[in-house]
Amino acid sequence: MVEKDISLLEKRMGYDFAEPKLLLTALTHSSYAHQFGVESYERLEFLGDAILGLIIAQELYLDKKFPEGISTRIRAALVCEDTLAELAAEIGIDEFARLGTGAESCGERRRKSILADMFEAHLAALYLETGLDFTRGYVLRVYGDRIKNITEGGHFVDNDYKSRLQEKLQSKGGNVTYEVVDERGPVHDCVFTVAAVINGRRIGQGISNSKKKAQQLAAFEAMRKIETIEKDLKKRGVSPDHDAIIGALLGAEK
Repeated sequence: MVEKDISLLEKRMGYDFAEPKLLLTALTHSSYAHQFGVESYERLEFLGDAILGLIIAQELYLDKKFPEGISTRIRAALVCEDTLAELAAEIGIDEFARLGTGAESCGERRRKSILADMFEAHLAALYLETGLDFTRGYVLRVYGDRIKNITEGGHFVDNDYKSRLQEKLQSKGGNVTYEVVDERGPVHDCVFTVAAVINGRRIGQGISNSKKKAQQLAAFEAMRKIETIEKDLKKRGVSPDHDAIIGALLGAEK
């Protein structure tokens, strides 16, 4: 098993580690750790998650454009698995990842969840050597225009459909749950079909190779249905109250 020289990654990061082993640990998957008897990235990932959350939260706090609720959603979008995996790929973390033989053969090197975890772990490694200020500067450089673009002009396009759906239906007296109704394909490339459910009835469905994304797509479909129902009720002069919304929504699934 040939490992790539991590000094190339250090160059991309703009920092030479005094203890390169720390960065190596951040790139070590549990499969490799079990195979070769070394530590995996899991503890560093735990720390990195907290550090990244703090840095992004501070930026949003200083921005002052958004109330707490919206800031929470913006932070969630900026630190979600898809975003972190994308950033990790841009840095080239997948090139340096250390995986066990089985995980490697299953194509885990480019698995989003692993890339996202390693991104957080390598931030923790950097933080432990340099402290918060340097790490913050690095995070802002790596994120580039992403933070500015998502908050430009004081507007935020909220793609967290699960939160929006829950808020909408809670105000109507409902509670949403998500069920995996189908699961197909190999472990490393499984496709999930997830349903958004209220009162035992399916109100939306999403399909993706990520359970979280499938849930968001199911919530998106449910939100579209609710928006259509509200417009229709208003056209007919009916108030879109609890009974009307829930009744029409569940009735549409009969």
